[in-house]
Amino acid sequence: MTQPIAQISVEELAVRFSDRESPLQQIDVREPHEVEIAYIEGFEVLPLSQFEQWSGQIAMNFDPEVETVVMCHHGIRSAQMCQWLQQNGFTNVKNIVGGIDAYSLLVDPSIPRY
Repeated sequence: MTQPIAQISVEELAVRFSDRESPLQQIDVREPHEVEIAYIEGFEVLPLSQFEQWSGQIAMNFDPEVETVVMCHHGIRSAQMCQWLQQNGFTNVKNIVGGIDAYSLLVDPSIPRY
């Protein structure tokens, strides 16, 4: 049985970006061609299609105890990643509801939509 995935709205995420007192790990699971179109500074790009290449290093590159937010285009692939992270010992994982598309619509319209 999998535990529920915590979520964070894009508006809450924007507030978290301005609060740099507590650490925040940011993972973007979109594909490289998507990242070329639209990107939010500070996200580590780990495309799901390249899972085999980076999955073995995840615990070395990210702290399982630190708050980790995961983004994709609309929130489906990032939810899958959140589930996988939880299954691999990450304790504070949040899916970004609506993904980068919602972020562009509701927070920063300078980020291109696709």
